[in-house]
Amino acid sequence: MRRVTLVTAIATGALLLGAGAVTAHAATSGPTILATTDLLAGRDWSHLAGATSSAAGVQVTGINRGIVDTDGKNPQADPPINIRGPRLEGKDFQVSATLASVPSAGAFLRLYNAVPIVYDEVRQEPASVRVGVTGGKVEVKVWNGKSVNPTSTNTFGSGLTGTVNLVISTSGSSIAVTANGTKVGTVSDPGVFTSGTVFFGLEAGTNATWTLTKLSVDPVGTAALSVVNAPSLGVTQPSDSLRKRAAALSRKIDIGTAIASNPLLSDTTYRNTAGGQFSMLTPENDMKPQFVHPQPNVYTFADGDTLVDFANANGMKVHAHTLVWNEALPTWMRSVTGNANIQKMMTDHISTVAGHFRGRVAEWDVINEPISDDAGEVRHESPWFKAMGEQYIDIAFKAARAADPNAKLFLNEYGIENSGQKWDTLLALLKRLKSRGVPIDGVGFQTHEYEKADRTPVATQKAHMQAVVALGLQVRMSETDVVQQSGESASVQAKEFADKLKLCRDVTGCTSFSTWGFTDKYGSTANTDVQPAQPGNALPWDSSIKPKSAVASMLSVLS
Repeated sequence: MRRVTLVTAIATGALLLGAGAVTAHAATSGPTILATTDLLAGRDWSHLAGATSSAAGVQVTGINRGIVDTDGKNPQADPPINIRGPRLEGKDFQVSATLASVPSAGAFLRLYNAVPIVYDEVRQEPASVRVGVTGGKVEVKVWNGKSVNPTSTNTFGSGLTGTVNLVISTSGSSIAVTANGTKVGTVSDPGVFTSGTVFFGLEAGTNATWTLTKLSVDPVGTAALSVVNAPSLGVTQPSDSLRKRAAALSRKIDIGTAIASNPLLSDTTYRNTAGGQFSMLTPENDMKPQFVHPQPNVYTFADGDTLVDFANANGMKVHAHTLVWNEALPTWMRSVTGNANIQKMMTDHISTVAGHFRGRVAEWDVINEPISDDAGEVRHESPWFKAMGEQYIDIAFKAARAADPNAKLFLNEYGIENSGQKWDTLLALLKRLKSRGVPIDGVGFQTHEYEKADRTPVATQKAHMQAVVALGLQVRMSETDVVQQSGESASVQAKEFADKLKLCRDVTGCTSFSTWGFTDKYGSTANTDVQPAQPGNALPWDSSIKPKSAVASMLSVLS
């Protein structure tokens, strides 16, 4: 997308420490605990990126995942959080952890008071504290929830190697740390634990591995403390919804939206709306290269797997996004040299990622945004074009077809709704691909409306969609959002959503209508120059996840 500033419950067979398959957990508070409670045995640690669960504990491997700027530089750290594992409800407690085979590069336990939210590939850090051992010392970093950078970093003790027993105690406004039975330091709590909720993350230094063999919690004082498992993935279907009305049309279409994994299991209203209103989901970020393939030999499928499991639990299709793009690339991909090496890197990535999700997703965006904005050509600045020329598109589609023969394969592009050089270039490219026998099945019209100038006349977009269909391809509206301009009535936004949905409904060959997120609370048009981010206004549900008039307008179109 163009950046702007403005199963039933849980997949069966997932590994639990000391247990068999994952079972569904109610999204309700657990009983108040009165004594030491184990946070490993019988808990889900198998869906944490970089972690491998066994009866011996949780082995943690450093994934060194980062979110880059649009120019591919300055990666922002994106460490994993266990959204499908245990969490705490309470403010005063003592967490005990045993870190085995501690590497010099570091072994860390992180406690968050909320899940991090990624807005259009910019991660907002909640308040958190990271405690671990690196270079033989205890290191404590604290984030206050107002900056992506830690507000304090302290080191304590020395000579810590091998197996280290850490105890993290919270009481009032302080956090005390004990290592191997000796209290080594205390730091101020700037509000990490004031929310009364704690999520866990595990981290390791680059190319480092260690094992968490014990994790438990004890209440401190008389304050109530509960251990809560993640909620079940399946939601109760409402009596009326966008998906139900679309399924009742004489020519059925899917109603989709982009979904983020982190709020899915931390925000009940978000989860219920996502699973109740939509029949298709697109991973907003979790399958993009920098999120799923952060290092040359490291793949992190946990978050993408969670989205696929959620879709299965709610009878939704998955339109996977995206295999090849000139943005959202981890820094290591841009450092590879030699045309043959770059081609192998691309095809290996496609084979591994599409192969991992083979048979579990309905569609893939194989190529994302290949057309230059103003040069009337395929993007020459793309690292893939530089190495292979336009043939990179052919190679990518063929690799994707081999990796998942039954998935529909799409090219996804913005700005092709309007007439002009970009549309002409796209149509000419499609004709060349068809003539070369490239296994492309469809085209996604992103349909972003950030400005009034982006609002394409319905007749124009209809003609473009029909022209693609005439080539024997499917079309879909893939990333629809409509920024409500200053002083503009909500009815204008509602009409834009309704008109575009009606267009998909009426154009034979349009298989799905998808919005780029559905709530302003987590929408990509948020202002991320400040933290917490200031929500935008481009989506059908507002920042409280209440439906705007756009929802009623779309329901009417589907009646």
